[in-house]
Amino acid sequence: MKKHLVFLLIAAMTWLSTPASAEDIVLTEWFVPWEKSGPRDPYVAPDGMIWFVGQRSDYVANLDPESGNFKQVALEDGAGPHNLIVGEDGTIWYAGNRAAHIGKIDPATGTIHKIPMPDERARDPHTLTFDDAGDIWFTVQGGNFIGKLDVETEAVTLIDVPTQRARPYGIEIHDGIVWVVLFGTNKIARIDPATMKLEEFSIPREEARPRRIAITPDGAVWYGDYAKGKLGRLDPESRIFTEWDMPSGERARPYAMTADADGRVWFVETGVDPNLFWGFDSKTNRFFASKAVESGGGTIRHMVFDETRNEVWFGTDTNTIGKAELPE
Repeated sequence: MKKHLVFLLIAAMTWLSTPASAEDIVLTEWFVPWEKSGPRDPYVAPDGMIWFVGQRSDYVANLDPESGNFKQVALEDGAGPHNLIVGEDGTIWYAGNRAAHIGKIDPATGTIHKIPMPDERARDPHTLTFDDAGDIWFTVQGGNFIGKLDVETEAVTLIDVPTQRARPYGIEIHDGIVWVVLFGTNKIARIDPATMKLEEFSIPREEARPRRIAITPDGAVWYGDYAKGKLGRLDPESRIFTEWDMPSGERARPYAMTADADGRVWFVETGVDPNLFWGFDSKTNRFFASKAVESGGGTIRHMVFDETRNEVWFGTDTNTIGKAELPE
């Protein structure tokens, strides 16, 4: 394996030669009935319900996209839920970001069971994701950890990030390998669950600040550079980084992002008003579609791809839950 990283920067004008039609993407938003509650980080449950958290108002809730009805489960005051995921059995797991726990909610009874962090430094569980075994990996931004929760034993393992104040943020798993962007640095972390060894990859620009992450089916690791408005790709095998200037340039502030089954990367430019939802074709290396978020978006922080329906779901600071129907 090469000892040094190779860096390739693609010219900013690439996107201008690419057809981009707003009609290619259909965006729909539902206004959440609890005002200024910070709805965010939706997740598509196995039954098709859309679950999300209210970070500012301490709740988890669901949206029935067929009827438009919302239902809420109240959490303790100060829980500050940041993100949630839903298991195959319907169990809801949320990150108690301001109360140092991961919560487990029984969907039938609404009963809440809290799993505390085993280290007081792990004060802010951040983003959760499932691995193939159904266990949960998560980031701890302020505490500077990456964690794993065994859902059967409820044992929590915390892995220290060697770079201080790294701010582990977005997290994804591909072929069993855990990938995390370190928002306080210009680094991406990789963890092999077999050894629990953490390795850091440095983006060859010290000013880069990757915030969210997406992995395409070919295993390429994609990130948005929040500081400088670039879309980046890491090839894990060659260790080569490639970057493209985003359409809005340095003011883009890319935040939420995901990848679909066709290898297209979807992201939101949040530094512009309204926020712009964009697609990037990783096979042709071109930005190919865009759509303004009708509510403005404020800031769209996280989103997920639903392969069953070819849709992307997101939450906004303008108090909506949104859906993007993707072009074929």
